Amino acid sequence: MNPTAILSVSLILFSVIDIIGSLPVIINMKREGVDIKPGLATGSAGLIMLTFLFFGAAILGLFGIEVSSFALAGSLVIFFIGLEMILGIRFFRDHHDDGGSGSIVPLAFPLLAGAGTLTTIISLKAEYDTNSIIAGIVINLAFVYLILRSTDWLSRKMSPQVASTLRKVFGIVLIAIAIQMVKEHL
Repeated sequence: MNPTAILSVSLILFSVIDIIGSLPVIINMKREGVDIKPGLATGSAGLIMLTFLFFGAAILGLFGIEVSSFALAGSLVIFFIGLEMILGIRFFRDHHDDGGSGSIVPLAFPLLAGAGTLTTIISLKAEYDTNSIIAGIVINLAFVYLILRSTDWLSRKMSPQVASTLRKVFGIVLIAIAIQMVKEHL
């Protein structure tokens, strides 16, 4: 395994998964009484990502969708998520039952392993080896788990200004990734 490839994959996935940018959403979910189980959420997101890494193209084939079309659609999703993060407007709405568990829906899917992440994983297959992608996924899942375990502590320590700045920085990175994906698939 190439350490540079693992680092690149990890950083790309870190930007797309955006657990830091999602922290305000997660903290708000907890405040609304949504039960979040860090292990279940992380494991479910990992299962979705790995399934898509190995079978994503076949799953898309069942629906007659080309990987490039899915990647372009995913790049639009990534683009709009980036715009949300930078501009502070909402294109996507999260729905959950108050008081219910949010570990799988909406946390594992679509927040952590959503269309943007899945599209990125498919796109990464064209440039990186499978082992590097798996390593990048595992590194990100470990970080996601630590963040989910620490949300109460983090909500007390992170100022709103820091959270806002991080969200905007990762929003710009996501828009750049979306533009790169479009350039590669046109």
